[in-house]
Amino acid sequence: MAIPREAERLWTAEDLLALGEEARYELIEGRLVPMSPTGFLHGDVALALAAALRAFVHPRRLGRIVVGEVGFVLRRNPDTVRAADIAFVRRERLPAGDLPRGFFEGAPDLVVEILSPSDRYTDILRKVGEWLEAGAAMVWVVDPEHHGVMVFRPDGTLRLLGESDSLEGEEVLPGFRYPVGELFSPLT
Repeated sequence: MAIPREAERLWTAEDLLALGEEARYELIEGRLVPMSPTGFLHGDVALALAAALRAFVHPRRLGRIVVGEVGFVLRRNPDTVRAADIAFVRRERLPAGDLPRGFFEGAPDLVVEILSPSDRYTDILRKVGEWLEAGAAMVWVVDPEHHGVMVFRPDGTLRLLGESDSLEGEEVLPGFRYPVGELFSPLT
């Protein structure tokens, strides 16, 4: 989808939402930024990790796991809406009643970003910083090409995990563990 002709103006989260779900954009400081569709490997890794997270979160009624580039309003005036590959929001932060039909106001508690071949590390690090500044408690950046995961925290610490390590939910999802190598295991 081409960027609308009036894209040079400052957009709001509500303007972006009105474009519809087929419009693949994020909003950074009021500016539309196009997003490309993800690749097959990206989708496979996202499903594996989202399924494991949901299997842990749902029976414990801890909150919600969402997937599919769900929009989160991280800042207003000018608005910033970022999309997460996978996100977890604690139960106590969810609105009473029905879930929001539009974007979620605020950052998720856990964000998972899965690198695509076209991603630039500078862009990913900027996005990680925005998630953390907006209140995310932890960001996992999954690197399918190098079979690893980077764990970022608000205190500035970074932990690098390889295939022999396990992702841990720490204080965000206490008790959650998932072997990193499982994310990249071939069909046998």
